[in-house]
Amino acid sequence: MIKIITDSSSDLPEEIMKRYDITVVPLTVSINGQDYHEKIDLTPKEFFAKMFATDELPKTSQPSPAAFAEAFSNFDPETELLCITISSGLSGTYQSACMGKELSGRASVTVFDSLAGSLGHGLQLIRAAELAETGSSMDDIVANLVEFRENMNILVLLDTLENIVKGGRLSKFQGSLAKILNIKVILERADGGTVEILEKIRGKKKFQKRVLEIIAERSSDFSSTTIGITHTGNEEEAEVLKQELIRLFRPKEVIVNYMGATMGTYAGKDGMIVSF
Repeated sequence: MIKIITDSSSDLPEEIMKRYDITVVPLTVSINGQDYHEKIDLTPKEFFAKMFATDELPKTSQPSPAAFAEAFSNFDPETELLCITISSGLSGTYQSACMGKELSGRASVTVFDSLAGSLGHGLQLIRAAELAETGSSMDDIVANLVEFRENMNILVLLDTLENIVKGGRLSKFQGSLAKILNIKVILERADGGTVEILEKIRGKKKFQKRVLEIIAERSSDFSSTTIGITHTGNEEEAEVLKQELIRLFRPKEVIVNYMGATMGTYAGKDGMIVSF
């Protein structure tokens, strides 16, 4: 038997996590000096309400190696464990899980770096869980995940650069200029599981149109593709995008959910991430 373990940043809806009986080790979110266990002490909706009400960016920290070791030790020694984490290019969670494996003393733990965030990470959990249900071996699951990961597209859609300014990655002047010029930014996943700027677009309508054009450029057949959309509280906008994706591309499924704290901190107000 293979069981799936992950951290709290995958942004999969709770019903899917329960459907596949996925064990979650939470990250810690710090807002105004108060620490919370992500999605345990603080829901995504509560997180964004607090984040938008403060001038300081929240901070996230990976689970400790001991937290992973404890999670691994809760399973029967005969059970094989596959732990899939947020990208090592975005968080130290992968390294912490590897150290947790050593602490637990269990040889039957495989730690896999998703090289993704939000539902880019979550879609890999679904793929692994489905394969485990069909009786695939750990080697086959990992090989499949590597290919799936390499072919994955992740687009980060920034409606505002306010949080990028707060995080010190852009000056206040640059941020103000972008706001005045109504500049929106599309980021994409880069090598090593980090993100980089793909395009800067002026105006909301052009921005929305370009997102759909980029998705169309990446594939000609979405019939077997699940697309993930996460948002920072702009649910109506995410639903409109979902309906457009269904109309234009006829994907297998579109999953919509709140973005978690790790990616949401940088996405900011009205940000979205599209993973496919």
